[in-house]
Amino acid sequence: RRDRQREPVTMTGPVDILRHADASSLAEAAAGRIVTTIVDRQMAGAIPSLCLTGGGIGTGVLTALAQSSARDSIDWSRIEIWWGDERFVATGSPDRNETGARTALIDLVPVDPSRVHPFPSPADCNNDPEESAARYAQSLQDWGGAHPCIDIMMLGIGPDAHVASLFPEMPALHDQRLACAVHGSPKPPPTRVTLTLPAIQMSREVWILASGAEKARAVALALMPGAGAFQVPAAGARGRERTLFLIDEAAAEQLPDDLGRQSA
Repeated sequence: RRDRQREPVTMTGPVDILRHADASSLAEAAAGRIVTTIVDRQMAGAIPSLCLTGGGIGTGVLTALAQSSARDSIDWSRIEIWWGDERFVATGSPDRNETGARTALIDLVPVDPSRVHPFPSPADCNNDPEESAARYAQSLQDWGGAHPCIDIMMLGIGPDAHVASLFPEMPALHDQRLACAVHGSPKPPPTRVTLTLPAIQMSREVWILASGAEKARAVALALMPGAGAFQVPAAGARGRERTLFLIDEAAAEQLPDDLGRQSA
């Protein structure tokens, strides 16, 4: 059964653009920002939450975090880890975002396994992606209530401006549940499970990561005033308190030179 229509989340946070020289410096800077944000939340008594993304730059950030001398500043037993989307393939498959994240970071730090929340695999849900998505949405609600607020929602962006597994002009962009199945993805594999725009927009901060000239047009479209999320999904990926575009110079090449600032 479809969830009742949710009240839209007001997107009031500013959009900041931080430019980095290249993919390596972007990954290192994002890893440092993760440490600072999580430690600040933990020092305030919270159990922070981090939503991971796959792809080259998403995995690169996790690798940089694992290699950072500051990583042990985090109390890894007190952090909730989620995923923005997943390919509907077997656990342990190299195609799963979970597999890459475990190799790059999760298996290298003392996380509490009960606080790591992968999407159910085909074997876990009768090979039914709708069940996988429904169970993930329920897990989010059990954790955070009707409007679960993830502290850091990291998202990659595709050359077509997709985020998570929300592709341009596909039905998932209209879905009001927290998570849904995707069939016929234009990018293989065709069957996926993903958080929806309402779930993304409930996040405290959304970080969009982009590296490489092939992402430049998508970044420019996502930042274009008036861009619609149905044609440009990344234009709808905004956080309650803040949205960060963390990009390298190649991904920024279609932006005006004075748009954004150099990362410190």
